[in-house]
Amino acid sequence: MDGTTIELTAHPSLDDIAPADWDACACPESADGGRPSDPFTSYRFLKALEDSGSVGPGTGWQPRYLVARQGGEMIAAAPLYAKSHSQGEYIFDFNWAHAYENAGGEYYPKLQIAVPFTPATGRRFLTRPGQEMTGMSALVQGTVQIAADNGLATAHATFCTEAEALAGAEMGLLHRITQQYHWHNEGYADFDGFLDALSSRKRKNIRKERRQAQDFGGEIVSLTGDEIEPWHWDWFWRFYQDTGSRKWGTPYLTREFFDIAQETMRDDMLLCLAIREGRPVAGALNFIGRERLFGRYWGCLEHHPCLHFELCYYRAIDYAIAHGLDTVEAGAQGEHKLARGYLPVTTHSLHWIGDANFRDAIARYLRAERNAVDEEIEVLTSYGPFRKTTDVEEQD
Repeated sequence: MDGTTIELTAHPSLDDIAPADWDACACPESADGGRPSDPFTSYRFLKALEDSGSVGPGTGWQPRYLVARQGGEMIAAAPLYAKSHSQGEYIFDFNWAHAYENAGGEYYPKLQIAVPFTPATGRRFLTRPGQEMTGMSALVQGTVQIAADNGLATAHATFCTEAEALAGAEMGLLHRITQQYHWHNEGYADFDGFLDALSSRKRKNIRKERRQAQDFGGEIVSLTGDEIEPWHWDWFWRFYQDTGSRKWGTPYLTREFFDIAQETMRDDMLLCLAIREGRPVAGALNFIGRERLFGRYWGCLEHHPCLHFELCYYRAIDYAIAHGLDTVEAGAQGEHKLARGYLPVTTHSLHWIGDANFRDAIARYLRAERNAVDEEIEVLTSYGPFRKTTDVEEQD
């Protein structure tokens, strides 16, 4: 083997891969000691999922971390999983699976390049700087080869970057566009500066919601780093269980995940809690990236008006402004976010379909879906809460 040959290997555990090698591909920007741009593809986060049993046997997410080496150096990696279902993905293919199985095919197992349970955009084809095209090409070819060699029907990469999606389409993969709601920091000095950019009616409504939330009968705290203590997770686990059981039937993450995250990632988390009579009654968990804040989980044991909006959306905006972050990603779905300053944006995924006829059908579907998503984003943006230049503003 010469120094130009690329060797591809798949690994059932991150124990097989040195943390420094993985992070040199996943988050090279953190070599300066700062935060990674995407905390979810970092070794620490993926290892917490694995060590806590949130992925692995019995979960339907079986790790097959894909690694590319050249001349003995790891140049690229992908968080690849063999999946026996389509849960926990947020760019869903349930209809594809039903159609394929109704036609007599076997849709599962499939391959998925993704961060489990995490609808946050980031690089999925993790490469060392300077190895972007070589590394991604090797990872795509390796994933397709694994799928073909094992007779699998499909392989997917979800919530990839737009640049990856365009490059993947050039490599022959199908490019899918979906949407989320993100808040963008336009250099606001404080929350009132953000409100000043809104129409009078929306501004008044947000101020009313914040007053209602803060009148719930207790205090709201925003914690990060050593401010987060192990007992906080006992309460947050209860919130998370309640939300998980209602939305998914069972929580995706295990209790142990939060203990491991407390040890390895507490500086990368923002935990917002509503505390009444000495005990938390609701909470929202965010992860902190270099330029972005990622809203992830919310739950409550008591219902109080507008408390969800305050903990999940307004506290996140407060933190982003105070710390100079560019964007808040508020997770999947939710047109109610529009009135609170979160605008629709496109999200991207890539798909390999082995059967030619099925691939053609999916390609036609994706073209129609893309047109519908583009139109919806245009319409929703026009109904956004921001003040139009022609608006005549009344005093609050």
